[in-house]
Amino acid sequence: MIDKICPDPEAALAGVQDGSTVMIGGFGGAGQPAELIDALIAQGAKGLVIVNNNAGNGDYGLAALLKAGRVRKIVCSFPRQTDSHVFDALYRAGKIELELVPQGNLAERIRAAGAGIGAFFTPTGYGTPLAQGKETREIDGRMYVLEHPIHAEVALIKAERGDRWGNLTYRKTARNFGPIMAAAAKLTVASVHEIVPLGGIDPEVVVTPGLYVQRVVCVPRPPVQGALP
Repeated sequence: MIDKICPDPEAALAGVQDGSTVMIGGFGGAGQPAELIDALIAQGAKGLVIVNNNAGNGDYGLAALLKAGRVRKIVCSFPRQTDSHVFDALYRAGKIELELVPQGNLAERIRAAGAGIGAFFTPTGYGTPLAQGKETREIDGRMYVLEHPIHAEVALIKAERGDRWGNLTYRKTARNFGPIMAAAAKLTVASVHEIVPLGGIDPEVVVTPGLYVQRVVCVPRPPVQGALP
């Protein structure tokens, strides 16, 4: 019987190795699997390469992982924001590497890994420092840069509902990078707010098939501030 449900986030993060490339879903706080990040901090893996849309906010979630000194390098599109003080301090001190990737290129490089695409040409970044050292080619009168897929050992994503086979659906924009990251990693761990029986998700609305998910853990939805008990 296939059952990918883990009892808690700590069990779901077991076995992550030092030096792993870890993709973390989310666009800022939307869709960020905060509980899985906390479990990764507790798990202790270090020297990680993190792939995310940004470089953390405030002192929680991804920023807490950086603050714990577990990240060697981050691959992202938006490293600096008004509250990215943890990353800023580490980068200025030379304690973390940065690979800056335009957001469209980031998404396509992740998608290419899951789709088995060896490399692709894109006009984004041509003529800028981001294209230095990369192959370029003129196609139909326009210049393009060759970009390669981003593969990962682990992907941590957040979904709305899942079943024991790992089929997932998402809530609105929390979907963002989750589906493509799930396909690009060897081990995908998904936190969900609700686990439903097999057949509880209409196959027509499954966004991430269980084929791409190895572990599922249920994380209760945080209470709404100000709501009546």
